Amino acid sequence: MTTDSTEAVFGMEQVRRARFAVAAVFTVHGAVTGSFATRVPWIQDHAGVSAGQLGLALAFPAIGASLAMPLAGAISHRFGARTALRGLLALWTLALILPAMAPNLLTLCAALFAYGASAGMSDVAMNALGVEVENRLDKSIMSGLHGMWSVGALIGSAAGTVAAHLGTDARLHHCVAALVLTALGLLACRGVLDLRSEPDEEPPPRFTLPPKSALIIGAVGFCAVFAEGASLDWSAVYLRDIMDTSAGLAAASTTAFALTMAVARIVGDKVVDRFGAVRTVRVGGVLATVGGLLVVASPSAAPAMCGFALLGLGVAVVVPLAFAAAGRSGPNPSQAIAGVATITYTSGLIAPSAIGSLAEATSLVVSFGLVTVLAFGLVLGAGVLRAGDRRAAPSSDTGAPSAAAAEPRP
Repeated sequence: MTTDSTEAVFGMEQVRRARFAVAAVFTVHGAVTGSFATRVPWIQDHAGVSAGQLGLALAFPAIGASLAMPLAGAISHRFGARTALRGLLALWTLALILPAMAPNLLTLCAALFAYGASAGMSDVAMNALGVEVENRLDKSIMSGLHGMWSVGALIGSAAGTVAAHLGTDARLHHCVAALVLTALGLLACRGVLDLRSEPDEEPPPRFTLPPKSALIIGAVGFCAVFAEGASLDWSAVYLRDIMDTSAGLAAASTTAFALTMAVARIVGDKVVDRFGAVRTVRVGGVLATVGGLLVVASPSAAPAMCGFALLGLGVAVVVPLAFAAAGRSGPNPSQAIAGVATITYTSGLIAPSAIGSLAEATSLVVSFGLVTVLAFGLVLGAGVLRAGDRRAAPSSDTGAPSAAAAEPRP
Protein backbone atom coordinates (compact mmCIF):
# COMPACT_ATOMS: atom_id res chain seq x y z
CA MET A 1 0.00 0.00 0.00
CA THR A 2 1.40 3.42 -0.95
CA THR A 3 1.91 6.26 1.52
CA ASP A 4 -0.99 8.20 -0.04
CA SER A 5 -3.28 5.17 0.26
CA THR A 6 -2.25 4.62 3.87
CA GLU A 7 -2.97 8.26 4.70
CA ALA A 8 -6.34 8.04 2.97
CA VAL A 9 -7.31 4.93 4.94
CA PHE A 10 -6.16 6.56 8.17
CA GLY A 11 -8.13 9.69 7.30
CA MET A 12 -11.35 7.75 6.69
CA GLU A 13 -10.91 5.83 9.94
CA GLN A 14 -10.59 9.15 11.73
CA VAL A 15 -13.79 10.41 10.09
CA ARG A 16 -15.65 7.23 11.04
CA ARG A 17 -14.53 7.64 14.65
CA ALA A 18 -15.62 11.26 14.48
CA ARG A 19 -19.08 10.12 13.39
CA PHE A 20 -19.52 8.04 16.54
CA ALA A 21 -18.06 10.85 18.65
CA VAL A 22 -20.46 13.48 17.34
CA ALA A 23 -23.35 11.01 17.74
CA ALA A 24 -22.37 10.70 21.40
CA VAL A 25 -22.33 14.50 21.66
CA PHE A 26 -25.89 14.64 20.27
CA THR A 27 -26.96 12.03 22.82
CA VAL A 28 -25.47 14.00 25.72
CA HIS A 29 -27.12 17.19 24.45
CA GLY A 30 -30.51 15.49 24.31
CA ALA A 31 -30.08 13.97 27.78
CA VAL A 32 -29.83 17.45 29.30
CA THR A 33 -33.18 18.43 27.78
CA GLY A 34 -34.82 15.22 28.97
CA SER A 35 -33.43 15.66 32.48
CA PHE A 36 -34.77 19.20 32.71
CA ALA A 37 -38.22 18.53 31.26
CA THR A 38 -39.16 15.89 33.85
CA ARG A 39 -38.44 18.21 36.79
CA VAL A 40 -40.30 21.31 35.60
CA PRO A 41 -43.14 20.76 38.16
CA TRP A 42 -40.56 20.62 40.99
CA ILE A 43 -38.85 23.75 39.65
CA GLN A 44 -42.22 25.54 39.48
CA ASP A 45 -43.00 24.69 43.10
CA HIS A 46 -39.52 25.63 44.31
CA ALA A 47 -39.62 29.02 42.57
CA GLY A 48 -43.20 29.62 43.73
CA VAL A 49 -44.50 30.69 40.32
CA SER A 50 -47.98 30.34 38.84
CA ALA A 51 -48.76 28.50 35.62
CA GLY A 52 -48.80 31.78 33.72
CA GLN A 53 -45.49 32.88 35.21
CA LEU A 54 -43.99 29.49 34.37
CA GLY A 55 -45.12 29.91 30.78
CA LEU A 56 -43.35 33.28 30.68
CA ALA A 57 -40.17 31.79 32.15
CA LEU A 58 -40.20 28.91 29.67
CA ALA A 59 -39.97 31.42 26.82
CA PHE A 60 -36.51 32.49 27.99
CA PRO A 61 -34.57 29.39 26.80
CA ALA A 62 -35.64 30.10 23.21
CA ILE A 63 -34.86 33.82 23.62
CA GLY A 64 -31.40 33.04 25.00
CA ALA A 65 -30.72 30.49 22.26
CA SER A 66 -31.82 32.81 19.46
CA LEU A 67 -29.60 35.65 20.70
CA ALA A 68 -26.53 33.50 21.40
CA MET A 69 -26.51 31.18 18.37
CA PRO A 70 -24.70 33.64 16.06
CA LEU A 71 -21.75 33.63 18.50
CA ALA A 72 -21.00 29.95 17.84
CA GLY A 73 -19.29 30.58 14.51
CA ALA A 74 -16.98 33.24 15.95
CA ILE A 75 -16.06 30.98 18.89
CA SER A 76 -15.27 28.07 16.57
CA HIS A 77 -13.15 30.35 14.39
CA ARG A 78 -11.21 31.63 17.40
CA PHE A 79 -10.57 28.36 19.23
CA GLY A 80 -11.09 25.63 16.62
CA ALA A 81 -14.14 23.38 16.27
CA ARG A 82 -13.14 20.71 18.79
CA THR A 83 -12.14 23.11 21.57
CA ALA A 84 -15.19 25.28 20.93
CA LEU A 85 -17.55 22.30 21.11
CA ARG A 86 -15.86 21.02 24.24
CA GLY A 87 -16.37 24.34 26.02
CA LEU A 88 -19.87 25.04 24.74
CA LEU A 89 -21.13 21.53 25.50
CA ALA A 90 -19.71 21.77 29.03
CA LEU A 91 -21.51 25.11 29.51
CA TRP A 92 -24.74 23.44 28.40
CA THR A 93 -24.45 20.38 30.64
CA LEU A 94 -23.49 22.50 33.66
CA ALA A 95 -26.30 24.99 32.93
CA LEU A 96 -28.70 22.17 33.86
CA ILE A 97 -27.94 23.05 37.50
CA LEU A 98 -29.21 26.62 37.28
CA PRO A 99 -33.04 26.40 36.92
CA ALA A 100 -33.49 24.18 39.98
CA MET A 101 -31.51 26.67 42.07
CA ALA A 102 -33.79 29.61 41.20
CA PRO A 103 -35.86 30.78 44.22
CA ASN A 104 -38.20 33.17 42.36
CA LEU A 105 -39.49 34.22 38.93
CA LEU A 106 -36.73 36.74 38.18
CA THR A 107 -33.89 34.33 38.91
CA LEU A 108 -35.71 31.52 37.09
CA CYS A 109 -35.98 33.67 33.94
CA ALA A 110 -32.27 34.53 34.17
CA ALA A 111 -31.32 30.89 34.73
CA LEU A 112 -33.41 29.73 31.78
CA PHE A 113 -31.93 32.47 29.58
CA ALA A 114 -28.41 31.18 30.32
CA TYR A 115 -29.63 27.59 29.92
CA GLY A 116 -31.04 28.39 26.47
CA ALA A 117 -28.02 30.42 25.35
CA SER A 118 -25.62 27.57 26.10
CA ALA A 119 -28.02 25.10 24.46
CA GLY A 120 -28.19 27.13 21.26
CA MET A 121 -24.44 27.70 20.89
CA SER A 122 -23.57 24.05 21.48
CA ASP A 123 -26.40 23.05 19.12
CA VAL A 124 -24.88 25.10 16.27
CA ALA A 125 -21.35 23.81 16.96
CA MET A 126 -22.32 20.13 16.99
CA ASN A 127 -24.54 20.43 13.89
CA ALA A 128 -21.72 22.16 11.98
CA LEU A 129 -19.38 19.29 12.85
CA GLY A 130 -22.08 16.78 11.94
CA VAL A 131 -22.45 18.34 8.49
CA GLU A 132 -18.66 18.24 8.00
CA VAL A 133 -18.52 14.54 8.88
CA GLU A 134 -21.45 13.86 6.54
CA ASN A 135 -19.60 15.67 3.73
CA ARG A 136 -16.45 13.62 4.23
CA LEU A 137 -18.29 10.30 4.49
CA ASP A 138 -20.37 11.21 1.42
CA LYS A 139 -23.49 9.68 2.91
CA SER A 140 -26.37 10.98 4.99
CA ILE A 141 -25.90 10.90 8.77
CA MET A 142 -27.74 14.01 10.01
CA SER A 143 -31.10 12.29 10.51
CA GLY A 144 -29.42 9.57 12.59
CA LEU A 145 -27.58 12.19 14.65
CA HIS A 146 -30.86 13.90 15.50
CA GLY A 147 -32.29 10.46 16.24
CA MET A 148 -29.51 10.01 18.79
CA TRP A 149 -30.52 13.35 20.31
CA SER A 150 -34.02 11.90 20.73
CA VAL A 151 -32.52 8.78 22.34
CA GLY A 152 -30.59 10.99 24.75
CA ALA A 153 -33.75 12.91 25.60
CA LEU A 154 -35.54 9.63 26.32
CA ILE A 155 -32.68 8.47 28.57
CA GLY A 156 -32.61 11.77 30.42
CA SER A 157 -36.37 11.82 30.88
CA ALA A 158 -36.39 8.20 32.09
CA ALA A 159 -33.77 9.00 34.74
CA GLY A 160 -35.70 12.13 35.68
CA THR A 161 -38.92 10.17 36.01
CA VAL A 162 -37.22 7.77 38.42
CA ALA A 163 -35.78 10.68 40.42
CA ALA A 164 -39.17 12.37 40.59
CA HIS A 165 -40.87 9.10 41.62
CA LEU A 166 -38.35 8.70 44.45
CA GLY A 167 -38.96 12.29 45.56
CA THR A 168 -35.34 13.31 44.97
CA ASP A 169 -34.61 17.01 45.33
CA ALA A 170 -34.14 18.36 41.77
CA ARG A 171 -31.10 20.36 42.90
CA LEU A 172 -29.34 17.15 43.86
CA HIS A 173 -30.63 15.28 40.80
CA HIS A 174 -29.51 17.97 38.37
CA CYS A 175 -26.12 18.47 40.03
CA VAL A 176 -25.36 14.76 39.72
CA ALA A 177 -26.75 14.59 36.17
CA ALA A 178 -24.77 17.69 35.12
CA LEU A 179 -21.49 16.28 36.42
CA VAL A 180 -22.03 12.90 34.77
CA LEU A 181 -23.09 14.43 31.45
CA THR A 182 -20.22 16.92 31.51
CA ALA A 183 -17.73 14.08 31.93
CA LEU A 184 -19.36 12.07 29.13
CA GLY A 185 -19.49 15.13 26.89
CA LEU A 186 -15.80 15.94 27.39
CA LEU A 187 -14.94 12.33 26.64
CA ALA A 188 -17.04 12.34 23.45
CA CYS A 189 -15.51 15.61 22.25
CA ARG A 190 -12.06 14.02 22.18
CA GLY A 191 -13.05 12.12 19.03
CA VAL A 192 -14.67 14.90 16.96
CA LEU A 193 -12.86 16.51 14.03
CA ASP A 194 -10.39 19.21 15.05
CA LEU A 195 -11.15 21.75 12.35
CA ARG A 196 -9.33 25.09 12.38
CA SER A 197 -9.62 28.22 10.30
CA GLU A 198 -6.78 29.32 8.04
CA PRO A 199 -4.53 31.97 9.64
CA ASP A 200 -5.51 34.60 7.07
CA GLU A 201 -9.24 33.75 7.11
CA GLU A 202 -11.51 36.60 8.22
CA PRO A 203 -13.41 35.76 11.41
CA PRO A 204 -17.20 35.66 11.05
CA PRO A 205 -19.09 38.57 12.65
CA ARG A 206 -20.30 38.00 16.19
CA PHE A 207 -23.82 39.14 15.38
CA THR A 208 -25.31 39.27 11.90
CA LEU A 209 -28.55 38.63 10.10
CA PRO A 210 -28.87 35.10 8.67
CA PRO A 211 -27.99 34.84 4.96
CA LYS A 212 -30.88 34.75 2.51
CA SER A 213 -30.30 31.06 1.81
CA ALA A 214 -30.72 30.28 5.52
CA LEU A 215 -33.98 32.23 5.66
CA ILE A 216 -35.45 30.23 2.77
CA ILE A 217 -34.28 26.88 4.18
CA GLY A 218 -35.38 27.97 7.65
CA ALA A 219 -38.92 28.55 6.37
CA VAL A 220 -39.19 24.84 5.59
CA GLY A 221 -37.78 24.01 9.02
CA PHE A 222 -40.32 26.42 10.54
CA CYS A 223 -43.21 24.43 9.06
CA ALA A 224 -41.85 21.14 10.41
CA VAL A 225 -41.03 22.43 13.90
CA PHE A 226 -44.40 24.18 14.19
CA ALA A 227 -46.15 20.89 13.45
CA GLU A 228 -43.83 19.07 15.87
CA GLY A 229 -44.32 21.53 18.73
CA ALA A 230 -48.08 21.69 18.24
CA SER A 231 -48.43 17.91 18.19
CA LEU A 232 -46.19 17.26 21.19
CA ASP A 233 -47.91 19.85 23.39
CA TRP A 234 -51.50 19.58 22.20
CA SER A 235 -52.12 16.05 20.92
CA ALA A 236 -53.14 14.72 24.34
CA VAL A 237 -55.41 17.73 24.92
CA TYR A 238 -56.94 17.23 21.47
CA LEU A 239 -57.76 13.57 22.18
CA ARG A 240 -59.20 14.41 25.60
CA ASP A 241 -61.26 17.48 24.65
CA ILE A 242 -62.27 16.76 21.06
CA MET A 243 -62.48 12.94 21.13
CA ASP A 244 -63.50 12.68 24.81
CA THR A 245 -60.95 9.93 25.52
CA SER A 246 -59.44 8.88 28.84
CA ALA A 247 -56.29 10.57 30.11
CA GLY A 248 -54.26 7.41 29.47
CA LEU A 249 -55.39 7.09 25.86
CA ALA A 250 -54.80 10.79 25.29
CA ALA A 251 -51.25 10.49 26.60
CA ALA A 252 -50.70 7.53 24.27
CA SER A 253 -51.24 9.81 21.28
CA THR A 254 -48.27 11.92 22.35
CA THR A 255 -46.21 8.77 22.81
CA ALA A 256 -47.16 7.57 19.33
CA PHE A 257 -46.06 10.88 17.85
CA ALA A 258 -42.73 10.94 19.69
CA LEU A 259 -42.03 7.29 18.93
CA THR A 260 -42.59 7.61 15.19
CA MET A 261 -40.35 10.70 15.14
CA ALA A 262 -37.50 8.94 16.95
CA VAL A 263 -37.69 5.79 14.80
CA ALA A 264 -37.95 7.78 11.56
CA ARG A 265 -34.88 9.83 12.45
CA ILE A 266 -32.80 6.79 13.31
CA VAL A 267 -33.60 5.03 10.01
CA GLY A 268 -33.97 8.22 7.98
CA ASP A 269 -30.40 8.33 6.68
CA LYS A 270 -30.88 5.16 4.63
CA VAL A 271 -34.03 6.64 3.09
CA VAL A 272 -32.25 9.91 2.29
CA ASP A 273 -29.32 8.07 0.72
CA ARG A 274 -31.74 6.05 -1.41
CA PHE A 275 -34.14 8.78 -2.53
CA GLY A 276 -32.41 12.10 -1.83
CA ALA A 277 -33.28 14.94 0.54
CA VAL A 278 -35.83 16.69 -1.66
CA ARG A 279 -37.89 13.60 -2.46
CA THR A 280 -37.73 12.40 1.15
CA VAL A 281 -39.05 15.70 2.52
CA ARG A 282 -41.70 15.92 -0.19
CA VAL A 283 -43.02 12.45 0.64
CA GLY A 284 -42.75 13.28 4.34
CA GLY A 285 -44.84 16.39 3.70
CA VAL A 286 -47.49 14.27 2.02
CA LEU A 287 -47.56 11.87 5.00
CA ALA A 288 -47.76 14.77 7.46
CA THR A 289 -50.56 16.41 5.45
CA VAL A 290 -52.54 13.16 5.38
CA GLY A 291 -51.91 12.84 9.12
CA GLY A 292 -53.21 16.35 9.74
CA LEU A 293 -56.31 15.68 7.68
CA LEU A 294 -56.94 12.51 9.69
CA VAL A 295 -56.65 14.49 12.91
CA VAL A 296 -59.12 17.22 11.93
CA ALA A 297 -61.60 14.93 10.11
CA SER A 298 -61.60 11.87 12.39
CA PRO A 299 -64.88 10.97 14.07
CA SER A 300 -63.11 8.81 16.67
CA ALA A 301 -59.85 8.49 18.58
CA ALA A 302 -58.15 5.69 16.63
CA PRO A 303 -57.85 7.51 13.28
CA ALA A 304 -56.78 10.70 15.07
CA MET A 305 -53.99 8.82 16.84
CA CYS A 306 -52.90 7.40 13.49
CA GLY A 307 -52.93 10.96 12.21
CA PHE A 308 -50.59 12.15 14.95
CA ALA A 309 -48.30 9.21 14.27
CA LEU A 310 -48.20 10.15 10.57
CA LEU A 311 -47.44 13.76 11.50
CA GLY A 312 -44.44 12.57 13.51
CA LEU A 313 -43.29 10.30 10.70
CA GLY A 314 -43.65 13.05 8.12
CA VAL A 315 -41.76 15.86 9.87
CA ALA A 316 -39.07 13.76 11.56
CA VAL A 317 -36.18 14.21 9.12
CA VAL A 318 -36.91 17.77 7.97
CA VAL A 319 -34.87 19.66 10.58
CA PRO A 320 -31.75 17.46 10.20
CA LEU A 321 -31.92 17.91 6.44
CA ALA A 322 -32.46 21.66 6.84
CA PHE A 323 -29.27 21.87 8.90
CA ALA A 324 -27.42 19.83 6.29
CA ALA A 325 -28.67 22.08 3.49
CA ALA A 326 -27.73 25.21 5.45
CA GLY A 327 -24.23 23.86 6.04
CA ARG A 328 -23.73 23.52 2.29
CA SER A 329 -25.57 26.65 1.15
CA GLY A 330 -22.78 29.21 1.43
CA PRO A 331 -19.22 30.03 2.43
CA ASN A 332 -19.93 30.12 6.19
CA PRO A 333 -21.64 26.91 7.39
CA SER A 334 -21.83 27.93 11.07
CA GLN A 335 -23.52 31.23 10.23
CA ALA A 336 -26.07 29.54 7.95
CA ILE A 337 -26.78 26.78 10.50
CA ALA A 338 -27.20 29.43 13.21
CA GLY A 339 -29.73 31.21 11.01
CA VAL A 340 -31.77 28.07 10.40
CA ALA A 341 -31.53 27.07 14.06
CA THR A 342 -32.78 30.51 15.15
CA ILE A 343 -35.82 30.22 12.88
CA THR A 344 -36.64 26.70 14.05
CA TYR A 345 -36.20 27.63 17.72
CA THR A 346 -38.56 30.56 17.17
CA SER A 347 -41.08 28.22 15.57
CA GLY A 348 -40.85 25.86 18.53
CA LEU A 349 -41.38 28.83 20.85
CA ILE A 350 -44.49 30.24 19.19
CA ALA A 351 -46.21 27.02 18.07
CA PRO A 352 -47.74 25.93 21.41
CA SER A 353 -49.01 29.42 22.28
CA ALA A 354 -50.24 30.05 18.72
CA ILE A 355 -52.23 26.81 18.76
CA GLY A 356 -53.70 27.73 22.15
CA SER A 357 -54.64 31.26 21.08
CA LEU A 358 -56.27 30.08 17.86
CA ALA A 359 -58.10 27.31 19.73
CA GLU A 360 -59.45 29.83 22.24
CA ALA A 361 -60.68 32.06 19.42
CA THR A 362 -62.06 29.19 17.31
CA SER A 363 -61.39 25.54 18.20
CA LEU A 364 -58.60 22.99 18.39
CA VAL A 365 -59.88 21.49 15.14
CA VAL A 366 -59.21 24.79 13.38
CA SER A 367 -55.79 25.00 15.06
CA PHE A 368 -54.77 21.64 13.62
CA GLY A 369 -56.17 22.76 10.29
CA LEU A 370 -53.37 25.35 10.39
CA VAL A 371 -50.88 22.59 11.24
CA THR A 372 -52.12 20.64 8.21
CA VAL A 373 -51.61 23.67 5.94
CA LEU A 374 -48.05 24.10 7.22
CA ALA A 375 -47.41 20.38 6.71
CA PHE A 376 -48.44 20.80 3.08
CA GLY A 377 -45.89 23.61 2.93
CA LEU A 378 -43.21 20.90 3.18
CA VAL A 379 -44.45 19.44 -0.11
CA LEU A 380 -44.24 22.83 -1.80
CA GLY A 381 -40.95 23.93 -0.25
CA ALA A 382 -38.91 20.71 -0.32
CA GLY A 383 -36.95 21.91 -3.35
CA VAL A 384 -35.03 24.50 -1.29
CA LEU A 385 -33.23 21.63 0.46
CA ARG A 386 -31.49 20.72 -2.79
CA ALA A 387 -28.30 22.31 -1.42
CA GLY A 388 -28.22 19.55 1.17
CA ASP A 389 -28.99 16.77 -1.29
CA ARG A 390 -25.74 14.91 -1.91
CA ARG A 391 -27.43 12.90 -4.68
CA ALA A 392 -27.71 16.12 -6.69
CA ALA A 393 -24.02 17.00 -6.18
CA PRO A 394 -21.07 15.59 -8.10
CA SER A 395 -19.58 12.58 -6.34
CA SER A 396 -16.01 12.65 -5.17
CA ASP A 397 -14.92 9.95 -7.63
CA THR A 398 -15.69 12.08 -10.69
CA GLY A 399 -12.79 14.39 -10.14
CA ALA A 400 -15.06 17.27 -9.13
CA PRO A 401 -14.37 18.92 -5.78
CA SER A 402 -16.56 17.68 -2.96
CA ALA A 403 -18.68 19.98 -0.84
CA ALA A 404 -16.34 19.45 2.09
CA ALA A 405 -13.31 20.47 0.07
CA ALA A 406 -15.03 23.51 -1.41
CA GLU A 407 -16.06 25.03 1.91
CA PRO A 408 -13.93 26.86 4.45
CA ARG A 409 -13.74 24.96 7.71
CA PRO A 410 -16.04 26.19 10.50
